[in-house]
Amino acid sequence: MNTGNSAYDVGLDRTPANFVALTPLSFLERSELVYGHRTSVIHGDQRWTWRETAARCRRLASALAQRGIGRGDTVAAMLANTPQMLECHFGVPMARAVLNTLNTRLDAAAIAFMLDHAEAKVLITDREFSATIGEALKLARVKPLVIDVDDPLHSGGTLLGSLDYEALLAEGDPQAPGLRPLDEWDAISLNYTSGTTGNPKGVVYHHRGAYLNAVGNVLAASMPMLPVYLWTLPMFHCNGWCFPWTVTALGGTHVCLRRIDPALVFELIRTHGVTHYCGAPIVHTMLINAPAELRAGITQRVTALVAGAAPPAAMIEGMAKIGFDLYHVYGLTEVYGPSAVCERQPEWAHMPLAEQVVKNGRQGVPYVLQEGLTVIDPQTMQQVPADGQTMGEVMFRGNATMKGYLKNPRATEEAFRGGWFHTGDLGVLHPDGYVKLKDRAKDIIISGGENISSLEVEDVLSKHPAVLLSAVVAKPDPKWGETPCAFIELKPGAQASAEEVIAFCRSHMAGFKVPRAVVFGPLPKTSTGKIQKFVLREQVQSVQAIDG
Repeated sequence: MNTGNSAYDVGLDRTPANFVALTPLSFLERSELVYGHRTSVIHGDQRWTWRETAARCRRLASALAQRGIGRGDTVAAMLANTPQMLECHFGVPMARAVLNTLNTRLDAAAIAFMLDHAEAKVLITDREFSATIGEALKLARVKPLVIDVDDPLHSGGTLLGSLDYEALLAEGDPQAPGLRPLDEWDAISLNYTSGTTGNPKGVVYHHRGAYLNAVGNVLAASMPMLPVYLWTLPMFHCNGWCFPWTVTALGGTHVCLRRIDPALVFELIRTHGVTHYCGAPIVHTMLINAPAELRAGITQRVTALVAGAAPPAAMIEGMAKIGFDLYHVYGLTEVYGPSAVCERQPEWAHMPLAEQVVKNGRQGVPYVLQEGLTVIDPQTMQQVPADGQTMGEVMFRGNATMKGYLKNPRATEEAFRGGWFHTGDLGVLHPDGYVKLKDRAKDIIISGGENISSLEVEDVLSKHPAVLLSAVVAKPDPKWGETPCAFIELKPGAQASAEEVIAFCRSHMAGFKVPRAVVFGPLPKTSTGKIQKFVLREQVQSVQAIDG
C-alpha cells in the first residue's frame, strides 16, 4: 500500500483561493451584497434593510473590539426576540468572541452561575429582565460590562448598565470589516443545557457546525430564497435552532416577536406575509385552538417546524385545516437544536390520517448535513436491529455536533464515548431507517419546549420542612406537552397542602419548572431503598393537575 503522497497531493495545497473556514458570518456578507436594499428586520413600526443590519453588526463588532473583547471572550445576552438579539448573533462572533444567549425564563441563581462559569466579559440585557439580572449580578463573582437594551415595545424595568446599546454601537465603525474566525473549529456560541444533575453544562458550538446546521434547516424545511420568518421560537434556545443564520443566508426577513400571543401572531402573519416559523408543540396548539376569525385574510402557505414530543393527530389535522404545513424535527442542545427530521415520503399523503400520524410521529432521519443518527446498544456500541422493537440509545455524530462541554472534559468524554454523541434518549430503529423515541433515560421533562431536570425540582422539594422524600416525573399535558408531577412522602406528623408545596417551589425556581400536580403518600421503593419511578409514571396519568 502506498503510504506516501500521491500525485493528487503534491503541489495541491490549501490556499486562500481554495480553502475558506466555514462560518455563518459569510451569510450576512452575501445578503448585504445581494439583498442590501431588501427588508432584513421588522420590529413593530421599525424596519431595517440588510445593508443597515450589516452595518449595525459591524458597529457592534468594532465597539466590542475597541473595548478589548476578542477571541475566546464571552459576551452574554439576556434578550427577547428583538433586532439586538439578531445582531448579537453576527456582531459578537465578528469580534471573534463567543455569544452566550441566556434563557430569559431562568432565575437569578442560575443566571449568576452561567455568568461565572462562562467568565462573561460583557452582558447585553433587556430592561424587561432587570429584576432577575440585577439579583444575578449581586450573586455572580464576575463583573461584566453591562449594556442596556431599551426596547420601545416594552415599558417597565430599570436600566442597570453604564451604557445603552445604541450608544455602544455609536462607538463602532460601520465600515470596519468583521473578523472571520481563525479556524472554523473556533467557538461561536455557548448554550447551557439543564442536564439531569448538578449545575447546567455549557455546550460549545463551533463556526463549522453553525454554518452546516443553518444550511441543514433550509433543506429540512424546503425553504426558498427570501422567506419571511416569524420569531415565535426564543432566539436564546440553541441560538434559535440556528435560524438567525438560516434566514439571513436566504436574504429573508426576520419578523421579531417579544412574546407569544395568538392574536398578534396571526396579525403579523397576515400583515407581513409570514411564510415560516418554528416552535414547541404548545405554540402550534395555541394557534390551532385560537378563534377562526383571527386567521381571516391569511392566504399564503405557512410552513411550521415542531420539535419536542411527537405531534399528535389533533395537531397534524389541525395544522392542515388552518393551511399550515408542519414538519417534525428532533434534536438537542448538543446538536445545534434540530438535527433530524421526519422526512415525509410522497406516498404518506395518500394514507389515512391515523397512518400519517404514526409515520410523522417518528423522530426520523439525520439532516442532510449531519452524518449519522441511529439507535445503538450503549454497552456493545453496535446498532440495534431495525425491527421497530429493540430498544437502544439514540445517538448522533457529524459536523453539526458540539465541540463539547465547557470546562467539563469528563462529561465531554462520556458524551462522545465510542465515537457517537449519546443523547440519553431511548428509542427503536424502524425497518425504513427512521428513529422513534420511546423514553428518556435521563428523566428530563420537556414542558413547552423547555427542559426541566426532575432532580433539580426534587432538590427544591427536599428543602421544604415537611417533605421527607420526593420524586418528580413527567405528566402528559394537552397544552405544554409535559409538566412536572411531584410525588411526596411527608415527615411523620408533618402536614402540607399541594397549594403550599407549589407556592414554595415557585419562590425557589423558575415558574415553568414548578410542579403542576402534587401527590402525597408513601413512595414505592426497591429493597435497597431506591424510589421506583416507573411505578409513579404508571400512576401519573390519573393525577389531577392544579391551576396556578
